Amino acid sequence: MGPVRVTAIASLTPLEQLDDDPFLVDSRSQHAMCARWAVEHGYVVARQLLVRGLRHDHDALWDGVRPGQDLFVAPSRRVLESALSSVDDFTAECARRGVRVETVGHAEPSYDARMKACVHRRLSMPTAGYDGR
Repeated sequence: MGPVRVTAIASLTPLEQLDDDPFLVDSRSQHAMCARWAVEHGYVVARQLLVRGLRHDHDALWDGVRPGQDLFVAPSRRVLESALSSVDDFTAECARRGVRVETVGHAEPSYDARMKACVHRRLSMPTAGYDGR
């Protein structure tokens, strides 16, 4: 039985929604929130998923997941609602497979114009090698 492995789920939200919902667009911050949660609990993030409207039974979710040993984490239910086609179906599938699903539960960051500009640059120039710093 190895260490608990965490699959961090983030929402793939179009850049066009940056002004309306910057946190859902900022997948890097979503994954960072999950990584901090995992460290706080003594777990290891083994996978990071970036999805939108994914079905609860999709192979991408379940590849290599060990019942009773691995878990899913997302920053919030709101992120899960964007990332998955049905949070209720997903949580039921997790229960059926013996896999925990957690939400971080911390407050989302507040985005000012500068933070939104950084997210915009990072996401609009990925092939130029810009890493957002």
